Amino acid sequence: MKLIRWLKEDKAFPGVVIDGGMYGLADRPEDYDEIFFGGDGLIRLKSFIDKHRDKLRKLDDQTALSAPVARPSKIVCVGLNYADHARETKAEPPPEPVIFLKSTTALCGPYDKIIIPKYSKKTDWEVELAVVIGKKASYVEEKKALDHIAGYCLHNDVSEREFQIERSGTWDKGKGCDTFAPVGPWLVTPDEIEDVNKLTLWLKVNGKQMQHGTTANLIFKIPFLISYISHFMTLLPGDIISTGTPAGVGLGMKPPTYLKPGDVVELGIDGLGNARQEVIAYSPK
Repeated sequence: MKLIRWLKEDKAFPGVVIDGGMYGLADRPEDYDEIFFGGDGLIRLKSFIDKHRDKLRKLDDQTALSAPVARPSKIVCVGLNYADHARETKAEPPPEPVIFLKSTTALCGPYDKIIIPKYSKKTDWEVELAVVIGKKASYVEEKKALDHIAGYCLHNDVSEREFQIERSGTWDKGKGCDTFAPVGPWLVTPDEIEDVNKLTLWLKVNGKQMQHGTTANLIFKIPFLISYISHFMTLLPGDIISTGTPAGVGLGMKPPTYLKPGDVVELGIDGLGNARQEVIAYSPK
């Protein structure tokens, strides 16, 4: 299944994608959140669609989309998980996963605007494969980790490099700004992905190819990541793990190149859809 959350008057409603068309489920009370994923919501949803497919209301192709996951308790990111990206940032591939948290207030939709933060000079892009947790995970064995996955998403791990690297402390400063976690368009359940270790991911800025990689080059694979992270924190249903980015970020260019107002970022992953984000300057509300 492909799950979406669509917008009407700034309120998000659950929906699905069937044969390329978007269908609303506004009459169903369940949103795609911790309660849904942790309470066999995917099983109920599949049964509902099988029974009522012909009665679902099709949405207009221009319907705005929100992030396909509602209110995750946390967004856990993995740094330096592609060797080529580690090299371009002049870092050694880590012996263990580098993990950091991205603020849930950074979460936004796949076509929302990226806001360059106040005082920012080095806002960067990172296309990533995100994993959505479907079952509570604590001290999970690696061989059982896949049982805890609800699905996969496209994620742009937007990063402010000065905040991240030059302002002391942890990476979180440069990762959690508003709009820094565009996710979607879809949450795709594992049965629709033939091999999650052979997905092409790409990103363009103003039509120019910046990143082109494959999940085959992940240093730490998804089952290991889920098991590893679950030994440091409990993963709840609906939580997002972002698995790292391949080479081609602005920080690694010579000279480094960063996003500016008016830029357009496009990105995609095989089977997980494409996204597009316009870049705007911060403005007080």
